[in-house]
Amino acid sequence: MSIPPGESAPNVSTGELNARYDKFVVDLLGVIAYGELSAFERLSSDARYSPTLHDRAALGRMAVTEFEHFDVVRARLAEMNMDVELAMRPFQQSIDSFHDRTRPADWYESLMKAYVVDAISGDFYRAISEFLDQKTREVINAVQTNDESGALLQDRLKKMLADDPRLASRLALWGRRLVGEALTQAQRVGTEHSFLRGLMIEDELPAARNEVSTLLAQLTKNHSRRMSQLGLTA
Repeated sequence: MSIPPGESAPNVSTGELNARYDKFVVDLLGVIAYGELSAFERLSSDARYSPTLHDRAALGRMAVTEFEHFDVVRARLAEMNMDVELAMRPFQQSIDSFHDRTRPADWYESLMKAYVVDAISGDFYRAISEFLDQKTREVINAVQTNDESGALLQDRLKKMLADDPRLASRLALWGRRLVGEALTQAQRVGTEHSFLRGLMIEDELPAARNEVSTLLAQLTKNHSRRMSQLGLTA
């Protein structure tokens, strides 16, 4: 799917390849940065509607973590002499539109959205990081939702479902809508910008499309596994 930095390709100059790779990284970090900033805003807002003070504190802590992740990406972009606002701006409209289309109706749907979207995003960026240089991989690894946050969301969702089994069908349907929107969003942004094709040469495009299809299928499989862990049908 890609040409590792530093290697050459037929009919592609080293300078062209390096420029393409740099654009790839800036776009990728830009979309991650805006995703983290949006997650901070979303969790901060959701915390206000928490049914308990314990839940409010837990979501508040997660929101702070998301902003810390944003700062990590901002710092890496600064090292590359790139302003974070300029890197994020091309993705603002599409990400805002995604969140508008998936606006939760209540606290339960908010928690499910955080669980589903953060997990899919993490899977997606980890898969892409396979094609990146070591420093960029380290940044992506540093901003992934940690196991503690994922476990907290999963445990809270399980408790909600145990307390009110009637939520199961609604949250299962909501989860299916979220994963469909998230995968469509990933394809749309990747097509409109360069971070799914930034390292490719023309001869590799058919194979690259197959790899993208395989990746999306794996994301769907991972989502189904997480829904099963909640006792829901994906």
